[in-house]
Amino acid sequence: MPTESELRAMGERVRNWGRWGPEDELGTLNLIGPEQIAAAAALVRRGAVFSLGMDIGDKGIWDGSTFRRNPVHTMTVDGGDRELLTHLDDGGSASPVVAAMWGRGLARFNDDLLIMHLQSSTQWDALAHVYYDDQLYNGVPAASVTSQGATRQGIQTMARGVVGRGVLIDVARHRGVEHLPRNERVEPEELDRVLAAQGVELRTGDIVVVRTGWLAQFPAHAEARVWRSGCPGLDWTCAEWLHRHDVAAVAADNTAVEASAPSYPEGDEPLPMHLLCLRDMGMPFGELWDPEALAADCAEDGVYEFQLVAPPLRVTGAVGSPLNPLALK
Repeated sequence: MPTESELRAMGERVRNWGRWGPEDELGTLNLIGPEQIAAAAALVRRGAVFSLGMDIGDKGIWDGSTFRRNPVHTMTVDGGDRELLTHLDDGGSASPVVAAMWGRGLARFNDDLLIMHLQSSTQWDALAHVYYDDQLYNGVPAASVTSQGATRQGIQTMARGVVGRGVLIDVARHRGVEHLPRNERVEPEELDRVLAAQGVELRTGDIVVVRTGWLAQFPAHAEARVWRSGCPGLDWTCAEWLHRHDVAAVAADNTAVEASAPSYPEGDEPLPMHLLCLRDMGMPFGELWDPEALAADCAEDGVYEFQLVAPPLRVTGAVGSPLNPLALK
């Protein structure tokens, strides 16, 4: 892990502030233009579609020990309401629309409600998510994020979606293991080796998806807290590697893209890639992505590139968003 001085030095080397103008809020997504989008569409040859999203529900990875919780899904209207209406003296005035519709004709319906932390499942981090020295990407004041939401660089700035060429870097399969060890760090040199073995080269504007095999291990862990604290992932030096390759966005099958640990040595900076990539580079992070089915297919046909369609929800002022990314081959 880097010290503060090491992090600041790399931040100077990778910083994209002003690269796309002083008012820019897209960051490295600017690297995906019409040419990249059209080229990615040409990668769809078989019509195969792979979902890279987790299920959203109460069986997620959060156990109540942190500031996030698993989503809560509940029904607001269901089949049992027909029985309920027969017991209401006022004929159902507490729910007049339901009473009016169910009191005549054949039509019946169900309706539901979802309450969730926007980053409790497969998600994008918006550029407004992290900062240091009271500044977000491009020098925007951290105070621009208020209790009302992010007034700059919220997730809605990615409203056109993240559509382009995706490249899977299957580190676990390259090592010949089901998953990387706890807290294992993947360094830039290994990313190069995996890409070479897969026979794929990165291009400007690519969206990189890293497979460690770790998300697939979650159901086997009795304690979500233990699983979360042991995520393998990218080493902090990979930030410079991503910058050098002009990657547009990066996602992984863990909680933070970078490796996590239950504690950090005194003097080291926790989550340095978040600071370097989101704050200095303006690069969105995709976390808790599930590439297992895609990875199996890539291993079978030897093709590790695909069209990726990964739009966030347009939640105004949000600093993250759930999504269901789709890989098309």
